[in-house]
Amino acid sequence: MSEVSISQKLTLAERCERVVAAPLFNQIIIGMILLNAVAVGLETSTWVTERFGTLLGAINQLILASFVIEALVKIFAHGTRPWRYFASGWNCFDFTIIALSLIPATGPLATLARLVRVLRVLRLVSAFPELRTLVDTLLRSLPSMMHIALLMSIIFYIYGVAGYFLFHDIDPTHWRTLPIAFLSLFRIVTFEDWTDIMYTAMDSMPWAWLYFVSFVVMGAFVMINLFIGVVLNNLEEAKLRRMDEMCLPPSQTEILRELRATQASLARLQKRMEESTYQPEAKGAAQ
Repeated sequence: MSEVSISQKLTLAERCERVVAAPLFNQIIIGMILLNAVAVGLETSTWVTERFGTLLGAINQLILASFVIEALVKIFAHGTRPWRYFASGWNCFDFTIIALSLIPATGPLATLARLVRVLRVLRLVSAFPELRTLVDTLLRSLPSMMHIALLMSIIFYIYGVAGYFLFHDIDPTHWRTLPIAFLSLFRIVTFEDWTDIMYTAMDSMPWAWLYFVSFVVMGAFVMINLFIGVVLNNLEEAKLRRMDEMCLPPSQTEILRELRATQASLARLQKRMEESTYQPEAKGAAQ
């Protein structure tokens, strides 16, 4: 491969990298995603589709073309290493949605194609760094949440079995079986008219309030606060990771661009020095 072809590829990568880094580029993509959301919402109206179905189809093709161009520009921005585009999970997410969007909207896959149009609205998450941070936080919080959910399941099981034995004769509507008891506990922990269940039990067992109050404290207050604590802790860690990513060393393309700019500046400086040296010599020769 000749040096000229390598230079041309690097130049293309630099140009694509500048386009991707430009704020206007990201704003255009966000505008296309919002336009897609509006178009998908309008397609739910029969009156609109009957009168503007062709226009909506043209808008969908325009949005799809813009997404394909965006993916190609980001891939070309990596120069001779286009596979680095897929090193980012968000790029893989965007590419998957774009690939699914190429499904034809006719035949047995028409419903799937319409659902994919709705999924394209999710690209707003990858377009905003703040939303990406929140999603990353939730994903990283899942392992800790699973442990909390396991603990909550144990508490549900204990209270469900206890509630069945205590109240299934008094209130068979809410405690007649163990699954129904679990549903009643879920109703209690969401505070959906749970006092009606408590008062029904207290008519026969005045001390039954101890059961319900203790479960509300354990199931609602303690567990929910544990979930919130895990999310907040991971959110702080995600913000620290994002700050570290912003301080990453420059890429090879950025280094080459800076070297070329430095070489151009040195060439201009050398040319000026030669001109300034040549002028006194020319004056002396003239005298």
